[in-house]
Amino acid sequence: MPTRENAWPQGTPCWVDCAVDDPDKASEFYSALFGWVIEEGAEDTGGYLMALRDGQSAAGLMPKPPGVQMPSAWTTYIAAESADDIAQKITAAGGSVINGPMDVLDIGRMLIAADTSGAVFGVWQAKQFPGAGIYNEHGAYCWNELHTHEYAKAQQFYAAVFDWQFTEIGDGQNFAYATFAVPSGGNAAGGVNDEAKSSSGGPNYWLTWFQVDDTDAAVAKASGLGAQVLMPVDDSPFGRMAVVQGPQGEVFGVIDPTRTVGTAPSGG
Repeated sequence: MPTRENAWPQGTPCWVDCAVDDPDKASEFYSALFGWVIEEGAEDTGGYLMALRDGQSAAGLMPKPPGVQMPSAWTTYIAAESADDIAQKITAAGGSVINGPMDVLDIGRMLIAADTSGAVFGVWQAKQFPGAGIYNEHGAYCWNELHTHEYAKAQQFYAAVFDWQFTEIGDGQNFAYATFAVPSGGNAAGGVNDEAKSSSGGPNYWLTWFQVDDTDAAVAKASGLGAQVLMPVDDSPFGRMAVVQGPQGEVFGVIDPTRTVGTAPSGG
């Protein structure tokens, strides 16, 4: 079971949480789907709920900010050594800081931002709370990817802000996709998908993928709990996957990376 107790390297997707209209109903849905144990935060956390898997922090659930009109959505947070420094880089690169930087009690410092195409993401500077304590495990996040219609521009933005290094794995024609790695090296930390290569005309967004032991069973359970299937279960070189929309409108992916079909593209 992959776990982590220390802060994640800068530029690494380190946490995910979901803002919904009804966190209690969301708790019931995700607890049934992923086996999460939900812990309520202190009164001064604004109703933030912590989801645990095997006693480790897996994700957060929270009520939407009062008076803010927004869809229910999962947010990907990217680790930073200094949220304030990253905020300056975001604006210098043409993005916008929506909220923050601000302290979250004594556990960290954060901000919410949008890149040059409007895709929203969070930044987390760890103090007492490092971020996800469990990952790449059933019921925990395993991959985060940006879906954007401004593929090249998005790469330029994130390279300027987080120093990401990109590796193209698509053919550039029918499938344009790049993985990114942080300057400290190691395996790919996430991906960027060119939505211009698809028929989608929707907004640019970050998608969270949760690992599951059985994709078909997870999708069937999610459907039974009120979710809608947006991308039916399908095999790929990366795993057996599907994309669903939770009962309150939030979109996320589920994948069993142990069941792969075909050879992963190596670029073109």
